[in-house]
Amino acid sequence: MDMLSTQDYITLEEQYNAHNYKPLDVVITRGEGPWVWDVEGNKYLDCLSAYSAVNQGHCHPRIVQALVEQAPRLTLTSRAFRNDQLPLLAQELCELIGYEMMLPMNSGAEAVETALKAARKWGYTVKGVADDQAEIIACAGNFHGRTITIVSFSPEEQYRDGFGPFTPGFKLIPYGDMGAVERAITPNTVGFLVEPIQGEGGVVVPPEGYVRRVREICTEHNILMIADEIQTGLGRTGTLLACEHEGVRPDVVTLGKALSGGLYPVSAVLGSQEVLGVFQPGDHGSTFGGNPLACAVAREALRVIVEEELCERSVELGEYLLDRLREIRSPHVATCRGKGLFVGVVLKPEAGGARRFCEALQERGVLAKDTHETVIRLAPPLVITQEELDWALEQIREVLQI
Repeated sequence: MDMLSTQDYITLEEQYNAHNYKPLDVVITRGEGPWVWDVEGNKYLDCLSAYSAVNQGHCHPRIVQALVEQAPRLTLTSRAFRNDQLPLLAQELCELIGYEMMLPMNSGAEAVETALKAARKWGYTVKGVADDQAEIIACAGNFHGRTITIVSFSPEEQYRDGFGPFTPGFKLIPYGDMGAVERAITPNTVGFLVEPIQGEGGVVVPPEGYVRRVREICTEHNILMIADEIQTGLGRTGTLLACEHEGVRPDVVTLGKALSGGLYPVSAVLGSQEVLGVFQPGDHGSTFGGNPLACAVAREALRVIVEEELCERSVELGEYLLDRLREIRSPHVATCRGKGLFVGVVLKPEAGGARRFCEALQERGVLAKDTHETVIRLAPPLVITQEELDWALEQIREVLQI
């Protein structure tokens, strides 16, 4: 077969693949560290990290090696039988993050669904809420996934349009408003689901003290604080969990994305024996959840984060990136915000949208993603060097003048 061009690949995808995304028109064929190459041989600095799934960089050799060694040995047993990798991942993940138990799944949305099921069952069996009356509070601007239940409490109309009827039992409140949390609580409230920083919402950082106050309110009212750390966790903001910035330990944590370094879909829910102990055999499951290939990959992905000090790199380089971005004088920029290497460049309404800037960056060899039309999200792999960051900043500075 002859080599296909970028346009050939795009034409095939548009013909045979459902149009549920509108990607930048770059066709990537290879990745290494923070860099990717397209089918024409052009090189790009990846400043999205597959929505923070490749915090460890593309195709990290240690994680690839773990996959290569495990794949010919054993890939799947289902949970009908035990395997020799899941117990080790469970121990290592729980001890690293500081929880009693974990429940393995595959995608981030599955982890959130699992947390919601756990919170409801905890509400009925432990808290004593009447059957089918449990309420869970979530925030405006949230993004927790795409399942029917999760879009039921999405504030984004496009995510809901055409997908009703929706799952009841959810209440939306403004993000970052401590008073709104307390006002929304009723005797039937079993949990508060929150992102410590809203990623898809536009890298929205809540007011100082918000996460700490949320923890206090949840404790006072005996409701579960459920932190969605799928995008913010595992080093992205400079700590293993973004909640750690305010010294907070949620009752339940969802993890995904960088849990495998981008090599394989792996997610997990972390919690106490009291919460995750509500599941009895047959209550919940997944054929692929906790498979030995996933667990071997995740174990190495976690070791890389710790041993290569990626949290520390994120703190140092994140501060540097924000400082340099704030020095850029552009007529289009309203503000720059973020924590660690998780940064949003917020554009003024009259700037003409963020996508045109992302397309211009692509032309200059930098791949970034617009979110909520007016925000350019910058989240490069945590293995990026300061020199590489400087080069990206040059391109960003030029593009923000157009």
